[in-house]
Amino acid sequence: MTSLPADFFGRILFLLERYGGSFLRGAGVTMAIALVGTFIGCIIGFAVGVVQTIPITKRDALPKRIFLKAVKVILSAYVEIFRGTPMMVQAMFIYYGSQSLFHINMSMWFAAYFIVSINTGAYMAETVRGGILSIDPGQTEGAKAIGMTHFQTMTSVILPQALRNIMPQIGNNLIINIKDTCVLSIIGTVELFFAAKGVAGTFYTYFEAFTIAMVIYFVLTFTCSRILRWAEHKMDGPDNYDLANLDTLTQTSGMYPFKKRGTGDE
Repeated sequence: MTSLPADFFGRILFLLERYGGSFLRGAGVTMAIALVGTFIGCIIGFAVGVVQTIPITKRDALPKRIFLKAVKVILSAYVEIFRGTPMMVQAMFIYYGSQSLFHINMSMWFAAYFIVSINTGAYMAETVRGGILSIDPGQTEGAKAIGMTHFQTMTSVILPQALRNIMPQIGNNLIINIKDTCVLSIIGTVELFFAAKGVAGTFYTYFEAFTIAMVIYFVLTFTCSRILRWAEHKMDGPDNYDLANLDTLTQTSGMYPFKKRGTGDE
């Protein structure tokens, strides 16, 4: 058996040299699950959030009101259950419960993506609902006044503004998913935590192996947070821009310089 170096940093280098590939593969699986799960979860969250904000009025037909109320009750139950239980329990329940109750043998990878996606979708549903409600109701009323349907109002007026408001929460969910994928090791998913645990058990170097894992987790989350901050800044647009005036009779040049409020040059 290969002897370990006596000092701490020597053991760190030894593990990186011998098992660096295992750590990298585990990190790749972690990122893949987190990215795909967050993306699909956002789609689920947007769909659920939009449905939850569909207004129900007395002018609607009775079958429509009954259908919408039933759908909203089901979606509310989904959101509350998945926000109120740990992902680890959900993983065990879905992975093993699908076999026992429905005789569905999920693959480990499908189960991992599915669990993270529906868990994220529950959190995103409330985020989207809050983002939609944060938009001035006058914009919805104005859209309806010009004949736009609820779907058109959501896609063309409300959601583009709500998306910017909830971008920080989308980024936060991605960071959480990068860290929380470690619970999927309970169903055998070979992500970063599982890989670190396997390396640690080989030489009983738990402190050193999980120090490496902790550094990798930090690099992943920090990098993603910086990229998301950059994306938010790009969505805000430039600090200085021009307002075009189509009426050339009122402004010869056709352009008005404009400075965002708070910059001191209004």
